[in-house]
Amino acid sequence: MTLAQFFPLLLVVHIVLAVSLFLPSVLLPFGLRSRGRSGPPGRFSRLLLWLQSNGSIVIGAGLAVTGALMVLILGPQLLTQPWLLLALVIYATNLVLAFFVQRPGLRRLLGMRADASDEERERWRIRARRQRYVSYVMAGAVGLIAFLMSAKPEF
Repeated sequence: MTLAQFFPLLLVVHIVLAVSLFLPSVLLPFGLRSRGRSGPPGRFSRLLLWLQSNGSIVIGAGLAVTGALMVLILGPQLLTQPWLLLALVIYATNLVLAFFVQRPGLRRLLGMRADASDEERERWRIRARRQRYVSYVMAGAVGLIAFLMSAKPEF
C-alpha cells in the first residue's frame, strides 16, 4: 500500500483536528451561558475546557503532521494555490484570535462567584455577550475556510 491510498482517511483526520483545535473557543461562550451566571460549568463545558487546556499541543502537532503528509502526497505545488494560502491565513488569524482574545476572556467569565454583586453580574453579562460575538466571527471564518477548501476559487 502506498501513502496516497490513505489520503481520504488522512484528509478526514486533518479536518477533524483542524476544527478541534479552536472548537472549544467557539463553543465555550455558549456553554457558559447555559450554566447560569453563578453555577459551575456543566459536563460539556468542562470537556471543552479540558480540551482547550490539555489538548491544544497534541492536536496542533497532529494537524501539522497530517498537513505535511498531505503536501507530501499532493506535491509542493499545492502550496502555491491562492485559495489555500488565503485559507491558511484565515485559519492562523482564527487561532490567534482564539488564543489571545477568546481564551483570556473565557477565563474571566469562569471567575464569576455565586455571591457576586449586581454590578459584577452585569459586567459578567456584558463580557459573556462580547465573547459570543467573538465566537460568531470565528464561526464565520470557519465557514469561509470551508468554502475556500471546497470551491477552490480562482483568483
